Amino acid sequence: MGSTLLVQLLCGIVVSLFLYVLFKFVRLVWKVQRLVKVFKPFPCLPRHWFLGNVHQIESYTLFTNKMQSNFIDAGEKCYIFWLFFNNPIVVVAHPDTAREILKSSEPKVITGAYGFLIPWLGESILISKGKKWERNRHLLTPAFHFDNLRPYVKIFNKVSDIFIDKMSKAATDGTSFEVFKPAGLLTLDNLLQCAFSYDGKVQQLGSNHPYVEAVQRLGQLVLVRSLKLHHYNESIYKWSSEGKEFYKLCKFVHEFSSRIIAERRKTLNENPDILQKRHLDFLDILLTAKDGEGQGLTDEEIRNEVDTFMFAGHDTTSSLISWSIYALGQFQEYQEKVYQEVKSVLGTRKEVEWEDIPKFKYLTCFMKEVMRLYTTGPTINRCLTKTYNINGVEVPAGTQVDISIYHIHHHPDVWSDPWEFKPERFETDDFMKRDPYSYVPFSAGPRNCIGQNFASNEEKVLIARVVNRFKVLPDLEHKPEPLLEVVYRSKNGIYIKFTL
Repeated sequence: MGSTLLVQLLCGIVVSLFLYVLFKFVRLVWKVQRLVKVFKPFPCLPRHWFLGNVHQIESYTLFTNKMQSNFIDAGEKCYIFWLFFNNPIVVVAHPDTAREILKSSEPKVITGAYGFLIPWLGESILISKGKKWERNRHLLTPAFHFDNLRPYVKIFNKVSDIFIDKMSKAATDGTSFEVFKPAGLLTLDNLLQCAFSYDGKVQQLGSNHPYVEAVQRLGQLVLVRSLKLHHYNESIYKWSSEGKEFYKLCKFVHEFSSRIIAERRKTLNENPDILQKRHLDFLDILLTAKDGEGQGLTDEEIRNEVDTFMFAGHDTTSSLISWSIYALGQFQEYQEKVYQEVKSVLGTRKEVEWEDIPKFKYLTCFMKEVMRLYTTGPTINRCLTKTYNINGVEVPAGTQVDISIYHIHHHPDVWSDPWEFKPERFETDDFMKRDPYSYVPFSAGPRNCIGQNFASNEEKVLIARVVNRFKVLPDLEHKPEPLLEVVYRSKNGIYIKFTL
């Protein structure tokens, strides 16, 4: 009798499990069929029933270029690709399809690369959403006010001196100079001095500086993880060699930041009048920021924002600086125009002053065209919290939308001769009449880059100093191989020659 009941119980469990699995399977099939129907109007490469388009993604660079030639060059304003059978990703590639998404404050997608940043950057303004994002964005905005950016120009000049000394040596020796790695050290040096007032001789020590090495390696590990689907699972990743390294480095950079924050908070508590006697750095402003209820940021929130400042302002700005120097060498006639303007503004002075920056009209056009052609941050994403009409399709909440800044900047319906380098595009009145969402190197809308003026000033100081000191020449033996990753870089470096 007992055995019969046991058999009946086991049979009941098996049947229940079978029905549960069958229910889940039927529900999944129904969901996928519904998704296929909803997204059918979008242009898409032929997809595998299970893999979707994953098997066609050899690399981000090759896939993006394939989408450019297949869809964007043909005038499409958006397209779709499938990550496996159940995850459609809409890519908007034109002002008409990107505008409403950019105008919104829709959150980032945290199931992929942005989510992988959370153990490092926490819920900073880069990743957070809703009320938390609104509060922290409001508290951070004063840090990038013109009055607070003004003193940083002296730091930019001082840090540029070290970078220019390296160029001078290459110019004297007649050797080719790879600019991307030194530019990365320069931007980290600027960020550490402007954020922490910390001068750790970053450019002299290079990768031997443990913090520099950690920040650079963390960025690499996030990218590597995004290309390994089995590492999307947190439990698996934590036990992998790369995961162990990632969390070890997170611990190190957190301790580095936390130690400086604690020391600064102690100093301000003991001597609050000190802020009246010197310029405020980024950390000072975060420590003294208060919301409408008189509440400030916690030490952890400050650490998250500082770490984000270091991450977001490092690779993107070094990419912009590197491609700008490359463009100076490639397009000699434009280099001469930049030089003439810089010489007119600076006269016999070597250093750039705060008042000089607004006078660099042509340099600004040159930089804008660099950011258009060599799009520094090729793609950003959003997770829809409500239904949006994208190109006539009702795209449901929960969908990931990738905003391809690279495609927008190279769309033939938006830009004439999109692959030609023409700074004069930004000189004419026509540019002022353009759709503001046709040129979005720093994103746009409420979630645009909060540090864009900081980065632009940093770039202008350095480029002005470079053209005032050197003749920049192309290295014909080293042609860069562009890579579209988190930032636009070169697989084989960016080599330049300089003469005094």
